[in-house]
Amino acid sequence: MATQITTPSVFHHAKRIQQSVSAAYEKRALIWMAERTPAWINSDHLTILGFAAQLLTGVAYAMSSHNRAWLVAGIGFLALNWIGDSLDGTLARVRQQQRPRYGFYVDHILDSIGSVALMGGLALSGYMSWLIAVAILILFLLLSIQSYLATYTLGEFRMSFWSFGPTELRLLLVAGNLALFRWQTVMHGHYKLFDFGGAIGIIAMAAMLLFHVGQNIVRLYNEERLP
Repeated sequence: MATQITTPSVFHHAKRIQQSVSAAYEKRALIWMAERTPAWINSDHLTILGFAAQLLTGVAYAMSSHNRAWLVAGIGFLALNWIGDSLDGTLARVRQQQRPRYGFYVDHILDSIGSVALMGGLALSGYMSWLIAVAILILFLLLSIQSYLATYTLGEFRMSFWSFGPTELRLLLVAGNLALFRWQTVMHGHYKLFDFGGAIGIIAMAAMLLFHVGQNIVRLYNEERLP
């Protein structure tokens, strides 16, 4: 007997919260690009581009242990990842071709897989210790889970935390790649440059996670108080 698949008749869009430093400038740039994107390119093409570029960024980091020129290639892949990952949704909205459930699911599962590849590449590069890389990856995934749960329970999809979003993270990685050509260590050679930056990132991400989890728990408790 065939299984009947039912879909909800009404899909309620979650409120998108994007408060990163670059959000306003990025939105204008993406709309300009979407309006000029050739008709034969669709959102799925851009999603695939963004995912492939993120995987290749991880490969570039891993290969940079043999040749630092791969760090430059990594910058190029990060740029392609920004185009694919950021423009796919904007293109769908500009063309009135939105598939909110499909887009949300595909974008974020691919982001999670791509993040594993990227941090794995950093761990293999020799520029970041694997403990730091694993800690950053775990915190990133926990922040993602927190965001997805808030989307379901609160109807709010937070795309940035404390004025910091994916674009700012890419810019930090680009700056780090460029810095590695001059400095591989900091504090008189005692610490790897990416370990130092990663440790700061771990502290910031842990603080973000604790703050938003606590805030959401209190909010949900107050909204669903028992009589």
